[in-house]
Amino acid sequence: MIGKVLRGVRVQGLLRYLYGPGTNGEHHNPHIVAGFENAADLEPGVGPDGRRDFRHLEGLLTQPLALLGERNYRKPVWHCAVRAAPEDPVLTDGKWAQIATEIMKRTELAPAGDVDAVRWIAVRHADDHVHIVATLARPDGARPEVWNDGYRVREACRAVEERFGLRATAPADRTAARRPKCGETEKAVRRGQAVPSRTVLRRKVQTAAAGACSESEFFERLQADGVLVKRRFSQRTAGELTGYAVAAPGDVNADGKPVWYGGGKLASDLTLPKLRHRWAGADGAVRGSSASRPLDGRHLSERTKRAVLRTTVRRAADEARTTTEFLSRLQDYGLLVKVRDSQHTPSQVTGYAVAFPTGHDDEVPTWHAGSRLADDLSLTRLQQHWTWPATGPAPTIDDDLTVEERQAFYDDAARAAAHATAHLRRDLATNPHAGQDACWAASDALHAAAQATGNHHLRRAADTYDRAARAPYGRLPRPTPAGNALRTTARLLALTGAMDRTAVSAMLLISNLINLLDTIAELRRLQHRQAQADAARKATAQVRAAKPADPHNAPRPPAQAAMPSQARLAMTAFPNPWAPLPPTASSRPAPTGPTAPTNPSRRRR
Repeated sequence: MIGKVLRGVRVQGLLRYLYGPGTNGEHHNPHIVAGFENAADLEPGVGPDGRRDFRHLEGLLTQPLALLGERNYRKPVWHCAVRAAPEDPVLTDGKWAQIATEIMKRTELAPAGDVDAVRWIAVRHADDHVHIVATLARPDGARPEVWNDGYRVREACRAVEERFGLRATAPADRTAARRPKCGETEKAVRRGQAVPSRTVLRRKVQTAAAGACSESEFFERLQADGVLVKRRFSQRTAGELTGYAVAAPGDVNADGKPVWYGGGKLASDLTLPKLRHRWAGADGAVRGSSASRPLDGRHLSERTKRAVLRTTVRRAADEARTTTEFLSRLQDYGLLVKVRDSQHTPSQVTGYAVAFPTGHDDEVPTWHAGSRLADDLSLTRLQQHWTWPATGPAPTIDDDLTVEERQAFYDDAARAAAHATAHLRRDLATNPHAGQDACWAASDALHAAAQATGNHHLRRAADTYDRAARAPYGRLPRPTPAGNALRTTARLLALTGAMDRTAVSAMLLISNLINLLDTIAELRRLQHRQAQADAARKATAQVRAAKPADPHNAPRPPAQAAMPSQARLAMTAFPNPWAPLPPTASSRPAPTGPTAPTNPSRRRR
């Protein structure tokens, strides 16, 4: 059962609508089933001409508003539409009266036994819903509070679902994202958009947050994706960034100005403070705009470590113009930096080395000198570049990766996802409530995988899983090894770019993501969060829903036949670039070497 609260100015127009034929003639036999007095006494009479006489009812409802005068709400008419599920049985007027009374009691607009409660009625003109109308003024001259009334309505609906055996719905735990309004949906239809701008922006913000390791990189990714960004600064502390808003190009209001959406208007976990929590260090402490979340080196191979360090160093060098600024940029990106001073001039820096942060104090970092990462990344070459900058555009991160390095990124991403799944499965047996951080980070992995692959099945799964990721009531989980592993997966996929057609490891990654979603669905079920469990289960089904796309019934190549069923289904879900080979190319040998899944232990992940 769903209840939706609306606010209005005039009760007269609302009554005439409820007793009228409706927009499409859907109103039948409108009548009052409950109210602040006996329903029969409140029912509008029918005049000699067959029309309803609303004067007495309107007077009763609006009379308390005159006592408040200037203290009235700007919209004093409280309107709540309550609808049962299509599969629920048709309820009698008596049960609908109990439902309306329960809602008014839970919202404290009309507590039981309060003779000076607000005046209200419940009108029924269809089998599956009623409309509750109240005026927000008490006969004793007090103004009732309606703060968070939508959550109280949700509690009442869940209570009557259990009482009457109706279909159970989700609690108002603030895990769902903000739904587009009717006007936004209609505007998208007029413009020929598949989804409203709010949905598109939420998807892009989630993808940018998943791939970023710091606040500055987050805004850069948004702007690179074509999103308009507006930063909000503190009015008390000069230069302090307190929030942001985004807009879609071409989405304007009646005045021709962009329609801005704050992060909190997209989803509860997309506000700037909560995004900063994602980029916090391993201890979970948020350090303001300088917070940075580096990759967890424990899940990276040596090839991946060198590639990530090289691309990060190159990016810092492109953004800097001096040695001091360059070293500071490296630290902002979460890397450990060690400098080499001149033996003749102690204050002069002649070289540097970088390393990933270690998980333990007694663990020795693995240092990589800049000249060992690339010839043009030695400090001498960089200083020459800053002195005489090149005229051409700087190379991008994606262009700096080889095919083998992208393959290693996918291998490590799949390994990190499997590591997180193993941690979650242990939580299933020991403490089901300890896996919240991994559930939250799984959303990052899905969005990053969808962005990197461009696959619509993964995109739908990431959108569907959205609700299963968040903790109830906006709680922020502490970082855990499983969550950090999934953030490593997301970050690697964001750095990868387009994959080659022979990327069999990408299939293994998809298989591991399916196993992860299965585990999270079971975890949410054990936590008694049915709506979140359903979201995770639906997301799993959307990834598994791929059917073999082989119109010529060609035999499957040996490499595909040896894959586990989940990976094989994932491969057929990717018509580009991972579609099964056509018959004309079936004579080519199956891929061998590091890209072929020849190790049975890897196939079981």
